[in-house]
Amino acid sequence: MAIQTPIRGLRSFCVAAKCLSFKHAANQLHLTPSAISHQIRQLEEQLNKQLFKRQTRAIELTPDGKQFYESIAPIIEKLESTIADFTEAAAQSTISITLPEFFASELFVPMLSKWSEKYPNINLQLDTVKRNADHTKESDLSIILSGTKPTDAIVYELFPISYLPACSPELYKKLKPLGDKALEEAQLILHQSRPWAWHQWADENDIEDFEPHRIVQVDSMFSVARAAQKGLGIALIPLPLSQSWFDEGVLLPLYDKQLYTRDRYYLVQHDWHASRPELDIFVQWLLTEFGGM
Repeated sequence: MAIQTPIRGLRSFCVAAKCLSFKHAANQLHLTPSAISHQIRQLEEQLNKQLFKRQTRAIELTPDGKQFYESIAPIIEKLESTIADFTEAAAQSTISITLPEFFASELFVPMLSKWSEKYPNINLQLDTVKRNADHTKESDLSIILSGTKPTDAIVYELFPISYLPACSPELYKKLKPLGDKALEEAQLILHQSRPWAWHQWADENDIEDFEPHRIVQVDSMFSVARAAQKGLGIALIPLPLSQSWFDEGVLLPLYDKQLYTRDRYYLVQHDWHASRPELDIFVQWLLTEFGGM
């Protein structure tokens, strides 16, 4: 039966042959001189050849040792170079993704622990934005909220969203008994990128004589939800993103009537030529976790 030569023994031999010192080889390999000597003796026993002439304070290669070194050194160097390349590639395996702030905080970040546990060697670089205009094609991927399908190279539809009127529990107690009249008593909060959302909600749900007296516009969906949580008014809260706010009771639906629009979240891969194994893995993970919510 053939005896397997440990790679570490061949490496120790090459380093010792290069510097002609077991002590220096040990320092380079973070071992003891006796460990180096032991590994080389095992190698000599397996080859049935003496590789070094051992003197009191020095060593030198025997003719067989020199011949073996010239044969094995290029192989060991190639092996170390290959390992270094793979190690560097793994260390630099980073995927960049641009995504809306609210999507990131409510859905994406809470799921990151699952990703990290499954793929610890693939790093993610997250850039959050308030508006679609802030997205950059310099990132590998983007998650975009849009009423129409983006025209980029590769686009995957994730899920549609609807909007539900909601407010804080304290404001709910005051407004719920008023029915539709509550819309006249309280401030209405909306995202400034959707200035007609409340009027669309009223039209879709047959709310007659809809004339809001006070409307507050904010520049991010997180600010919309936070303002409602703080009791500043009634907000159109997006579902399913905000389901945890309702589950935790920090927001309560004032009406069951929802606003359904063409708004959908899409996953965009900007450059279809840039397919990489780790990128394909991440795309599939995103589609599994967020597709069709």
